[in-house]
Amino acid sequence: MEDTRVSEAAQPAVPTSPGAVPARRRLIASSLATSIGDGIYVPLTMLFIHGLTGLSLTSIGAGLTIAGLSALAFMPAAGILIDRFGGRRVLIAVLALRALGFAAYPFADSYPAFLAIALVVAVGMWASSPSQQSLIGDLAQGAERDRLLAWDRSLRNAGMGCGSLAAAGMLAWNGTTGFIVAAESLAAVFAVAAVMVARIPQVRSAAKRADTRGGYRQVLADRPYLLITTANFLIAFGYTTQAMALPVFLTRDVEMPDALAGAVFAVNTVLVALLGVPAARLTSRGRRTRTAALGAATFALSFAAFAALPHLVRGADALVAVLAVAVLYTAGELVHSAPSQSLSVQAAPDHLRGRYLSVYQLSWSVCRTIAPMLLGFLLDTGPWHLWTVLALLVLTGAAILLTAERSLPSHTNLPGTRTPAI
Repeated sequence: MEDTRVSEAAQPAVPTSPGAVPARRRLIASSLATSIGDGIYVPLTMLFIHGLTGLSLTSIGAGLTIAGLSALAFMPAAGILIDRFGGRRVLIAVLALRALGFAAYPFADSYPAFLAIALVVAVGMWASSPSQQSLIGDLAQGAERDRLLAWDRSLRNAGMGCGSLAAAGMLAWNGTTGFIVAAESLAAVFAVAAVMVARIPQVRSAAKRADTRGGYRQVLADRPYLLITTANFLIAFGYTTQAMALPVFLTRDVEMPDALAGAVFAVNTVLVALLGVPAARLTSRGRRTRTAALGAATFALSFAAFAALPHLVRGADALVAVLAVAVLYTAGELVHSAPSQSLSVQAAPDHLRGRYLSVYQLSWSVCRTIAPMLLGFLLDTGPWHLWTVLALLVLTGAAILLTAERSLPSHTNLPGTRTPAI
Protein backbone atom coordinates (compact mmCIF):
# COMPACT_ATOMS: atom_id res chain seq x y z
CA MET A 1 0.00 0.00 0.00
CA GLU A 2 1.32 3.40 -0.91
CA ASP A 3 2.63 5.48 2.02
CA THR A 4 0.82 8.82 1.94
CA ARG A 5 2.34 10.38 5.04
CA VAL A 6 3.28 14.00 4.62
CA SER A 7 6.43 15.16 6.37
CA GLU A 8 8.21 18.47 6.53
CA ALA A 9 10.60 17.28 3.85
CA ALA A 10 7.67 16.99 1.46
CA GLN A 11 6.55 20.56 1.91
CA PRO A 12 7.64 23.49 -0.26
CA ALA A 13 10.80 25.25 0.84
CA VAL A 14 10.15 27.82 3.53
CA PRO A 15 12.05 31.11 3.36
CA THR A 16 14.52 31.55 6.17
CA SER A 17 13.18 34.01 8.73
CA PRO A 18 15.46 36.71 10.16
CA GLY A 19 15.56 34.92 13.52
CA ALA A 20 16.30 31.48 12.04
CA VAL A 21 19.99 32.11 11.33
CA PRO A 22 20.88 33.19 14.91
CA ALA A 23 18.88 30.24 16.26
CA ARG A 24 20.81 27.79 14.10
CA ARG A 25 24.12 29.39 15.04
CA ARG A 26 23.28 29.02 18.73
CA LEU A 27 22.39 25.38 18.16
CA ILE A 28 25.69 24.72 16.37
CA ALA A 29 27.62 26.59 19.10
CA SER A 30 25.89 24.43 21.70
CA SER A 31 26.74 21.30 19.73
CA LEU A 32 30.38 22.37 19.52
CA ALA A 33 30.53 22.96 23.27
CA THR A 34 28.91 19.58 23.94
CA SER A 35 31.35 17.77 21.66
CA ILE A 36 34.31 19.43 23.44
CA GLY A 37 32.90 18.01 26.67
CA ASP A 38 32.54 14.57 25.09
CA GLY A 39 36.11 14.84 23.82
CA ILE A 40 37.32 15.46 27.36
CA TYR A 41 35.25 12.69 28.95
CA VAL A 42 34.85 9.79 26.51
CA PRO A 43 38.50 8.85 25.83
CA LEU A 44 39.43 9.05 29.53
CA THR A 45 36.27 7.78 31.20
CA MET A 46 37.86 5.01 33.25
CA LEU A 47 40.88 7.08 34.32
CA PHE A 48 38.66 10.07 35.03
CA ILE A 49 36.33 8.20 37.39
CA HIS A 50 39.18 6.25 38.99
CA GLY A 51 41.06 9.47 39.74
CA LEU A 52 37.98 11.09 41.29
CA THR A 53 36.55 8.16 43.26
CA GLY A 54 39.50 5.81 43.90
CA LEU A 55 37.34 2.82 42.92
CA SER A 56 38.92 -0.16 41.18
CA LEU A 57 38.85 -0.26 37.39
CA THR A 58 36.86 -3.50 37.50
CA SER A 59 34.12 -1.99 39.66
CA ILE A 60 34.09 1.16 37.52
CA GLY A 61 33.71 -0.88 34.33
CA ALA A 62 30.87 -2.90 35.84
CA GLY A 63 29.19 0.26 37.13
CA LEU A 64 29.40 2.01 33.77
CA THR A 65 27.90 -1.04 32.06
CA ILE A 66 25.05 -1.18 34.58
CA ALA A 67 24.45 2.57 34.22
CA GLY A 68 24.51 2.37 30.41
CA LEU A 69 22.05 -0.51 30.29
CA SER A 70 19.77 1.14 32.84
CA ALA A 71 19.83 4.40 30.88
CA LEU A 72 18.45 2.59 27.83
CA ALA A 73 15.22 2.04 29.76
CA PHE A 74 14.72 5.83 29.86
CA MET A 75 14.85 6.25 26.08
CA PRO A 76 11.12 5.59 25.45
CA ALA A 77 10.27 8.22 28.06
CA ALA A 78 12.69 10.65 26.36
CA GLY A 79 10.83 10.20 23.07
CA ILE A 80 7.49 10.92 24.73
CA LEU A 81 8.88 14.06 26.41
CA ILE A 82 10.35 15.31 23.12
CA ASP A 83 7.00 14.91 21.35
CA ARG A 84 5.16 16.55 24.24
CA PHE A 85 7.46 19.46 25.05
CA GLY A 86 9.69 19.75 21.98
CA GLY A 87 13.33 18.91 21.36
CA ARG A 88 14.52 22.31 22.61
CA ARG A 89 13.18 21.93 26.16
CA VAL A 90 14.30 18.33 26.51
CA LEU A 91 17.76 19.19 25.20
CA ILE A 92 18.08 21.98 27.77
CA ALA A 93 17.09 19.51 30.49
CA VAL A 94 19.49 16.74 29.47
CA LEU A 95 22.41 19.17 29.08
CA ALA A 96 21.68 20.53 32.56
CA LEU A 97 21.48 16.93 33.81
CA ARG A 98 24.94 16.19 32.42
CA ALA A 99 26.32 19.38 33.97
CA LEU A 100 24.96 18.39 37.40
CA GLY A 101 26.32 14.86 37.04
CA PHE A 102 29.87 15.96 36.28
CA ALA A 103 29.78 18.60 39.02
CA ALA A 104 28.81 15.85 41.49
CA TYR A 105 31.49 13.31 40.51
CA PRO A 106 34.16 14.67 42.90
CA PHE A 107 31.71 14.06 45.77
CA ALA A 108 31.04 10.40 44.91
CA ASP A 109 32.44 8.87 48.10
CA SER A 110 30.67 5.50 47.83
CA TYR A 111 29.82 2.95 45.15
CA PRO A 112 26.05 3.64 45.24
CA ALA A 113 26.78 7.36 44.82
CA PHE A 114 29.01 6.59 41.82
CA LEU A 115 26.27 4.41 40.27
CA ALA A 116 23.66 7.14 40.72
CA ILE A 117 25.87 9.80 39.12
CA ALA A 118 26.91 7.46 36.29
CA LEU A 119 23.22 6.79 35.57
CA VAL A 120 22.45 10.52 35.46
CA VAL A 121 25.33 11.13 33.04
CA ALA A 122 24.36 8.13 30.86
CA VAL A 123 20.71 9.22 30.62
CA GLY A 124 21.82 12.69 29.62
CA MET A 125 24.23 11.30 27.04
CA TRP A 126 21.76 8.88 25.42
CA ALA A 127 18.91 11.45 25.35
CA SER A 128 21.02 14.28 23.91
CA SER A 129 21.10 12.96 20.36
CA PRO A 130 17.35 12.43 19.70
CA SER A 131 16.44 15.72 21.37
CA GLN A 132 19.02 17.66 19.36
CA GLN A 133 18.08 16.02 16.08
CA SER A 134 14.42 16.70 16.83
CA LEU A 135 15.28 20.36 17.41
CA ILE A 136 17.13 20.44 14.09
CA GLY A 137 14.02 18.99 12.49
CA ASP A 138 12.01 21.85 14.01
CA LEU A 139 14.46 24.54 12.88
CA ALA A 140 14.95 23.45 9.27
CA GLN A 141 13.27 21.49 6.50
CA GLY A 142 14.32 19.46 3.47
CA ALA A 143 17.78 20.23 2.07
CA GLU A 144 18.38 22.94 4.67
CA ARG A 145 17.83 20.32 7.38
CA ASP A 146 20.44 18.10 5.71
CA ARG A 147 22.94 20.98 5.67
CA LEU A 148 22.35 21.73 9.34
CA LEU A 149 22.86 18.06 10.23
CA ALA A 150 26.08 18.05 8.20
CA TRP A 151 27.45 21.14 10.00
CA ASP A 152 26.52 19.55 13.31
CA ARG A 153 28.44 16.34 12.48
CA SER A 154 31.47 18.21 11.17
CA LEU A 155 31.82 20.54 14.14
CA ARG A 156 31.22 17.68 16.55
CA ASN A 157 34.33 15.96 15.24
CA ALA A 158 36.32 19.18 15.54
CA GLY A 159 35.05 19.63 19.10
CA MET A 160 35.93 16.05 20.02
CA GLY A 161 39.50 16.68 18.85
CA CYS A 162 39.78 19.91 20.84
CA GLY A 163 38.33 18.20 23.90
CA SER A 164 40.87 15.38 23.67
CA LEU A 165 43.71 17.92 23.59
CA ALA A 166 42.21 19.71 26.60
CA ALA A 167 41.98 16.41 28.47
CA ALA A 168 45.64 15.73 27.82
CA GLY A 169 46.50 19.14 29.31
CA MET A 170 44.37 18.55 32.40
CA LEU A 171 46.07 15.22 33.06
CA ALA A 172 49.39 17.06 33.32
CA TRP A 173 48.28 18.29 36.79
CA ASN A 174 49.59 16.27 39.71
CA GLY A 175 47.44 13.97 41.83
CA THR A 176 43.66 14.26 41.52
CA THR A 177 43.77 18.00 40.82
CA GLY A 178 43.62 17.45 37.08
CA PHE A 179 40.58 15.20 37.36
CA ILE A 180 38.77 17.68 39.60
CA VAL A 181 39.54 20.45 37.09
CA ALA A 182 38.25 18.18 34.32
CA ALA A 183 35.02 17.43 36.22
CA GLU A 184 34.22 21.07 36.92
CA SER A 185 35.23 22.05 33.37
CA LEU A 186 32.82 19.45 32.03
CA ALA A 187 30.05 20.78 34.26
CA ALA A 188 30.73 24.32 32.99
CA VAL A 189 30.83 23.24 29.33
CA PHE A 190 27.47 21.48 29.48
CA ALA A 191 25.93 24.33 31.48
CA VAL A 192 27.05 26.81 28.80
CA ALA A 193 25.62 24.52 26.11
CA ALA A 194 22.27 24.44 27.95
CA VAL A 195 22.20 28.26 28.13
CA MET A 196 22.88 28.50 24.39
CA VAL A 197 19.98 26.19 23.60
CA ALA A 198 17.76 28.14 26.01
CA ARG A 199 18.40 31.26 23.89
CA ILE A 200 16.85 29.56 20.85
CA PRO A 201 13.22 30.68 20.46
CA GLN A 202 10.54 28.04 20.89
CA VAL A 203 9.61 26.86 17.39
CA ARG A 204 6.77 24.38 18.01
CA SER A 205 3.22 25.19 18.94
CA ALA A 206 1.44 23.52 21.84
CA ALA A 207 -1.09 22.07 19.40
CA LYS A 208 1.64 20.35 17.40
CA ARG A 209 3.29 19.00 20.53
CA ALA A 210 0.00 17.56 21.74
CA ASP A 211 -0.63 15.72 18.44
CA THR A 212 0.88 12.31 19.25
CA ARG A 213 -1.65 9.97 17.66
CA GLY A 214 -0.39 6.42 17.38
CA GLY A 215 2.48 6.71 19.85
CA TYR A 216 5.02 3.91 19.94
CA ARG A 217 2.50 1.57 18.30
CA GLN A 218 2.95 3.53 15.08
CA VAL A 219 6.74 3.43 15.39
CA LEU A 220 6.81 -0.33 15.95
CA ALA A 221 4.40 -0.85 13.05
CA ASP A 222 6.56 1.21 10.69
CA ARG A 223 8.50 -1.62 9.04
CA PRO A 224 10.68 0.58 6.78
CA TYR A 225 11.84 2.67 9.75
CA LEU A 226 12.59 -0.42 11.81
CA LEU A 227 14.63 -1.75 8.89
CA ILE A 228 16.82 1.35 8.66
CA THR A 229 17.18 1.27 12.46
CA THR A 230 18.31 -2.37 12.34
CA ALA A 231 20.73 -1.55 9.52
CA ASN A 232 22.20 1.28 11.56
CA PHE A 233 22.66 -1.02 14.56
CA LEU A 234 24.80 -3.37 12.46
CA ILE A 235 26.78 -0.65 10.70
CA ALA A 236 27.38 1.16 14.01
CA PHE A 237 29.89 -1.56 14.91
CA GLY A 238 32.06 -0.10 12.18
CA TYR A 239 32.15 3.20 14.05
CA THR A 240 32.92 1.66 17.45
CA THR A 241 35.88 -0.26 16.02
CA GLN A 242 38.11 2.79 15.72
CA ALA A 243 38.15 3.62 19.42
CA MET A 244 37.69 0.15 20.94
CA ALA A 245 39.48 -2.42 18.76
CA LEU A 246 41.75 -0.65 16.28
CA PRO A 247 44.37 0.63 18.78
CA VAL A 248 44.83 -2.89 20.21
CA PHE A 249 45.03 -4.41 16.73
CA LEU A 250 47.61 -1.90 15.50
CA THR A 251 49.91 -2.20 18.51
CA ARG A 252 49.56 -5.96 19.01
CA ASP A 253 49.16 -7.39 15.51
CA VAL A 254 50.79 -4.76 13.27
CA GLU A 255 53.38 -3.98 16.00
CA MET A 256 53.09 -0.22 15.69
CA PRO A 257 54.30 2.02 18.53
CA ASP A 258 51.51 3.24 20.83
CA ALA A 259 52.10 6.88 19.84
CA LEU A 260 51.78 6.14 16.12
CA ALA A 261 48.59 4.13 16.65
CA GLY A 262 46.95 7.36 17.84
CA ALA A 263 47.68 8.93 14.45
CA VAL A 264 44.79 6.95 12.94
CA PHE A 265 42.31 8.61 15.27
CA ALA A 266 43.82 12.02 14.51
CA VAL A 267 43.58 11.49 10.73
CA ASN A 268 39.96 10.39 11.00
CA THR A 269 38.98 13.31 13.23
CA VAL A 270 40.64 15.94 11.03
CA LEU A 271 39.26 14.56 7.76
CA VAL A 272 35.69 14.23 9.07
CA ALA A 273 35.83 17.76 10.51
CA LEU A 274 37.17 19.25 7.26
CA LEU A 275 35.27 17.18 4.70
CA GLY A 276 32.00 16.48 6.52
CA VAL A 277 30.03 19.33 4.95
CA PRO A 278 31.41 18.95 1.37
CA ALA A 279 30.84 15.18 1.55
CA ALA A 280 27.25 15.76 2.71
CA ARG A 281 26.65 17.98 -0.34
CA LEU A 282 27.95 15.27 -2.69
CA THR A 283 26.06 12.43 -1.05
CA SER A 284 22.79 14.41 -1.04
CA ARG A 285 22.47 13.98 -4.81
CA GLY A 286 21.42 10.35 -4.72
CA ARG A 287 19.06 8.07 -2.84
CA ARG A 288 19.97 8.09 0.82
CA THR A 289 19.64 4.32 1.23
CA ARG A 290 21.98 3.56 -1.68
CA THR A 291 24.56 6.12 -0.63
CA ALA A 292 24.55 4.91 2.97
CA ALA A 293 24.89 1.31 1.73
CA LEU A 294 27.89 2.39 -0.37
CA GLY A 295 29.46 3.86 2.76
CA ALA A 296 28.94 0.58 4.60
CA ALA A 297 30.52 -1.34 1.71
CA THR A 298 33.52 1.01 1.91
CA PHE A 299 33.77 0.19 5.61
CA ALA A 300 33.90 -3.50 4.71
CA LEU A 301 36.65 -2.86 2.15
CA SER A 302 38.72 -1.03 4.76
CA PHE A 303 38.24 -3.94 7.19
CA ALA A 304 39.59 -6.34 4.55
CA ALA A 305 42.60 -4.05 4.12
CA PHE A 306 43.20 -3.92 7.88
CA ALA A 307 43.07 -7.73 7.99
CA ALA A 308 45.80 -7.91 5.33
CA LEU A 309 48.16 -5.46 7.08
CA PRO A 310 49.84 -7.92 9.51
CA HIS A 311 50.81 -10.11 6.55
CA LEU A 312 52.24 -7.22 4.51
CA VAL A 313 53.86 -4.70 6.87
CA ARG A 314 55.18 -4.47 10.42
CA GLY A 315 56.17 -1.90 13.05
CA ALA A 316 56.83 1.78 12.38
CA ASP A 317 57.33 1.09 8.66
CA ALA A 318 53.64 0.26 8.49
CA LEU A 319 52.58 3.83 9.24
CA VAL A 320 52.04 4.84 5.61
CA ALA A 321 49.99 1.73 4.85
CA VAL A 322 47.93 2.12 8.02
CA LEU A 323 47.19 5.77 7.29
CA ALA A 324 46.13 4.88 3.73
CA VAL A 325 43.65 2.33 5.09
CA ALA A 326 42.54 4.87 7.71
CA VAL A 327 41.70 7.28 4.88
CA LEU A 328 39.64 4.53 3.21
CA TYR A 329 37.86 3.87 6.51
CA THR A 330 37.15 7.60 6.88
CA ALA A 331 35.76 7.70 3.35
CA GLY A 332 33.27 5.03 4.39
CA GLU A 333 32.27 7.13 7.40
CA LEU A 334 31.87 10.28 5.29
CA VAL A 335 29.76 8.51 2.66
CA HIS A 336 27.57 6.67 5.18
CA SER A 337 27.02 9.18 7.99
CA ALA A 338 25.28 12.04 6.19
CA PRO A 339 22.58 10.10 4.28
CA SER A 340 21.91 7.68 7.14
CA GLN A 341 21.38 10.45 9.68
CA SER A 342 19.28 12.48 7.26
CA LEU A 343 17.20 9.39 6.50
CA SER A 344 16.47 8.81 10.19
CA VAL A 345 15.20 12.39 10.62
CA GLN A 346 13.38 12.78 7.28
CA ALA A 347 11.57 9.44 7.63
CA ALA A 348 10.15 10.35 11.04
CA PRO A 349 6.67 11.95 11.00
CA ASP A 350 6.78 15.41 12.53
CA HIS A 351 4.28 14.76 15.33
CA LEU A 352 6.13 11.62 16.51
CA ARG A 353 9.69 12.64 15.70
CA GLY A 354 10.81 12.30 19.31
CA ARG A 355 9.61 8.72 19.60
CA TYR A 356 11.03 7.76 16.19
CA LEU A 357 14.44 9.27 16.90
CA SER A 358 14.55 7.72 20.37
CA VAL A 359 14.02 4.29 18.81
CA TYR A 360 16.70 5.06 16.22
CA GLN A 361 19.08 6.21 18.97
CA LEU A 362 18.70 2.79 20.58
CA SER A 363 20.54 1.34 17.58
CA TRP A 364 23.58 3.43 18.55
CA SER A 365 23.19 3.02 22.30
CA VAL A 366 22.75 -0.76 22.31
CA CYS A 367 25.68 -1.15 19.90
CA ARG A 368 27.97 0.97 22.08
CA THR A 369 26.86 -0.96 25.16
CA ILE A 370 27.61 -4.44 23.82
CA ALA A 371 30.50 -3.55 21.49
CA PRO A 372 33.24 -3.74 24.19
CA MET A 373 32.26 -7.32 25.02
CA LEU A 374 31.93 -8.44 21.37
CA LEU A 375 35.06 -6.68 20.13
CA GLY A 376 37.08 -7.89 23.11
CA PHE A 377 36.04 -11.48 22.38
CA LEU A 378 36.92 -11.12 18.70
CA LEU A 379 40.29 -9.57 19.51
CA ASP A 380 41.13 -12.52 21.72
CA THR A 381 40.00 -14.92 19.00
CA GLY A 382 42.28 -13.37 16.38
CA PRO A 383 42.54 -10.51 13.86
CA TRP A 384 41.08 -12.59 11.02
CA HIS A 385 37.92 -13.25 13.02
CA LEU A 386 37.62 -9.60 14.10
CA TRP A 387 37.67 -8.10 10.62
CA THR A 388 35.61 -10.87 9.03
CA VAL A 389 32.77 -10.50 11.53
CA LEU A 390 32.84 -6.70 11.26
CA ALA A 391 32.73 -6.85 7.46
CA LEU A 392 29.77 -9.25 7.57
CA LEU A 393 27.92 -7.00 10.02
CA VAL A 394 28.26 -3.83 7.94
CA LEU A 395 27.51 -5.61 4.66
CA THR A 396 24.36 -7.10 6.20
CA GLY A 397 23.39 -3.57 7.25
CA ALA A 398 23.94 -2.36 3.70
CA ALA A 399 21.73 -5.14 2.32
CA ILE A 400 18.96 -4.22 4.79
CA LEU A 401 19.13 -0.57 3.68
CA LEU A 402 18.66 -1.60 0.06
CA THR A 403 15.74 -3.81 1.10
CA ALA A 404 14.12 -0.91 2.98
CA GLU A 405 14.37 1.33 -0.09
CA ARG A 406 11.47 -0.41 -1.81
CA SER A 407 9.02 0.50 0.97
CA LEU A 408 10.26 3.97 1.94
CA PRO A 409 8.30 7.00 0.72
CA SER A 410 10.26 8.73 -2.05
CA HIS A 411 10.38 12.07 -0.24
CA THR A 412 12.30 10.56 2.66
CA ASN A 413 14.85 8.84 0.44
CA LEU A 414 15.46 11.14 -2.50
CA PRO A 415 16.17 14.83 -1.78
CA GLY A 416 13.97 17.22 -3.73
CA THR A 417 11.13 14.72 -4.22
CA ARG A 418 7.68 15.76 -3.00
CA THR A 419 4.83 13.57 -1.85
CA PRO A 420 1.43 14.39 -3.34
CA ALA A 421 -0.90 16.04 -0.87
CA ILE A 422 -3.61 13.85 0.55
